[in-house]
Amino acid sequence: MSIKKFIDHNYRHFNAASLKAASEAYVEHLQNGGKMFVTLAGAMSTAELGISLAEMIRANKVHALCCTGANLEEDIFNLVAHDLYERIPNYRSLSAADELALRERGMNRVTDTCIPEEEALFRIGTSLRRLWQKAESQGKRYFPHEYIYQLLESQELEYKIDPKDSWVMAACELGIPIWVPGWEDSSTGNSFVADVIRGDLKSHSTVKSGTEQMHSLIDWYTQESSQSSIGFFQIGGGIAGDFPICVVPLIKQDLEREVPFWGYFCQISDSTTSYGSYSGAVPNEKITWEKIEVDTPSFVIESDATIVAPLIFSYILET
Repeated sequence: MSIKKFIDHNYRHFNAASLKAASEAYVEHLQNGGKMFVTLAGAMSTAELGISLAEMIRANKVHALCCTGANLEEDIFNLVAHDLYERIPNYRSLSAADELALRERGMNRVTDTCIPEEEALFRIGTSLRRLWQKAESQGKRYFPHEYIYQLLESQELEYKIDPKDSWVMAACELGIPIWVPGWEDSSTGNSFVADVIRGDLKSHSTVKSGTEQMHSLIDWYTQESSQSSIGFFQIGGGIAGDFPICVVPLIKQDLEREVPFWGYFCQISDSTTSYGSYSGAVPNEKITWEKIEVDTPSFVIESDATIVAPLIFSYILET
């Protein structure tokens, strides 16, 4: 039985029914000529969501992305150092001494997975430093994802996994834009700041700022939404979701220009509404902020994105 048939037959109630309904509406949105904007919070790249997300991108089911700096870089870390990653199945029972032992071995833990500093963080940081310095010497400036694209296009990296499982590689191949708000909150972002402080780089402006990213997103959304309805598929919450969804009220309220609302909305989240977080806000709250309309197809799936997202993606790819 295919995943789609399995979901159609078994997923009838509660979060399972929401998953099925969101998947069906995603497919309908695309079939009606719409495009989809996907956001990634959490540690989805280290969770290897790229296996299914890359296929979605290459199948023209995803047309733009927004992610944290960690998700951008960790997809590349996994691409070049996967063989040296270590999985820690018993991570819940690690003692402080166990954690210290991992640190002393240069292993940075993300839940059940340890990323090797030397082969991942330092190696990619060194390669990016050369690109930052080259851009600075030429008087050029780029967005965070554009430097990653340059690195991939240079073909200087040796891959430890099949590149087809890298979602950033897939986006690079198709020239899909990636917005990375708060990029400085990442290992490579930290390295960039350190390079400026040390004098290896002369200016912070070598990497374009967050406000410049928002400006480019306004241009993109204005252009694309004039031709197609743009859907919003949010994995997790935080800045990866809040940054891009604000583009609609920004255009409507601050620029006082007409622009369509987001045409579809789905969020996979384990956050609780009563905590007052953006991540836990139900879709209807977004109506008050002029992000979505009353009749926008909207869904919340309260579950683990590492389980839910691949199922939804498989459902869509089978349709």
